[in-house]
Amino acid sequence: MRSLKVVFYALCTLLVYVTLVPSVRADEWDKRTIIKFSEPVEVGGKVLQAGTYIFQLMNDPSDRNIVQIWNDDDNQFVATIFTIPCSRMETTDRTVIDLEERPIGSPMAIKEWFYPGDSAGQEFVD
Repeated sequence: MRSLKVVFYALCTLLVYVTLVPSVRADEWDKRTIIKFSEPVEVGGKVLQAGTYIFQLMNDPSDRNIVQIWNDDDNQFVATIFTIPCSRMETTDRTVIDLEERPIGSPMAIKEWFYPGDSAGQEFVD
């Protein structure tokens, strides 16, 4: 009887693991990140007005350097931007956005985007 309980608990643990792991990995695959800007920013030659946006890698296993940007409701496509890989020495547990100064009167530009825990990121090119 005791071994039957052990098998039962092992199967329950396996079931929980199998159902939770794919959902956890989904966000890491596309690096889906919600970012709020308090003022306009430029990214890939396009100006994003102040507001909340969703950044994510395009679901294309052959090219992991295409970023899609959506509105905060995830129902309006804003832009597709090609990037090049970049890296940094340290990682953080937060999203990192590096900005680049532009001439007076122009919005700051997003230069790099790093997903939490990653030392590899995306560099936006004009």
